Amino acid sequence: MHRLTLMLSALLLAVGAHADEVQVAVAANFTAPMQKIAVEFEKDTGHKTLLAFGATGKFYAQISNGAPFEVFLAADSETPARLEKELLAVPHTRFTYAIGKLVLWSAKDGYIDNKDEALKKSDFKHLALTNPKTAPYGAAAIETLKKLGLLDKLQPRFVQGENLSQTYQFILTGNAELGFIALSQVYKEGKIASGSAWIVPTGLYDPIRQDAVLLVKGQGKTAANALMDYLKTDKSRAIVKSYGYEL
Repeated sequence: MHRLTLMLSALLLAVGAHADEVQVAVAANFTAPMQKIAVEFEKDTGHKTLLAFGATGKFYAQISNGAPFEVFLAADSETPARLEKELLAVPHTRFTYAIGKLVLWSAKDGYIDNKDEALKKSDFKHLALTNPKTAPYGAAAIETLKKLGLLDKLQPRFVQGENLSQTYQFILTGNAELGFIALSQVYKEGKIASGSAWIVPTGLYDPIRQDAVLLVKGQGKTAANALMDYLKTDKSRAIVKSYGYEL
């Protein structure tokens, strides 16, 4: 029995020796799916993820200033490409892990009738959206309002979040009656989980292609490379789809 215990201890030490951590910068819209993927990733590989969530533009600034991130899951394709050109990301590691969808959402049931009519009414004081300079979903919201011919009329009512999580909180708490966020934030098991919503037709904004890239600080790191591979697995892709993203 003593010998068996020693053998098991040695085996666990060997597994632990190969387990590693990876520091990941993740666009705020991908919070829920990434948390789920991280759990499965650790189960399947033994590697742990240290996750930070926020606005893509802010992460770009942090990475440019030497932040210790090893993998970056952006909310666009332009920022990872820019990091690649600036030699802050490893060439040929970039790929699209999700295509995001914009949604107009209210925490109130029945407030939005699955179309843009709620935007044309005058019975709301505040419309929430994320800073379009740092967040692609904010830029998509502006593009949508321009195409609907409503930007000038509604701009005075804007309540601007620094990232999608903050924008969601503005709407959830009633500080804004409605607002533009990522579909993934309110989409569960094939439907809108709460409140009411209009899934914005993709023809009203440019596709939100979200790219992942291995950063130079992750080059040669076992866990970082393992995570990049794991994001391409069927298990990971199924989680991504379950939150309303396209692939």
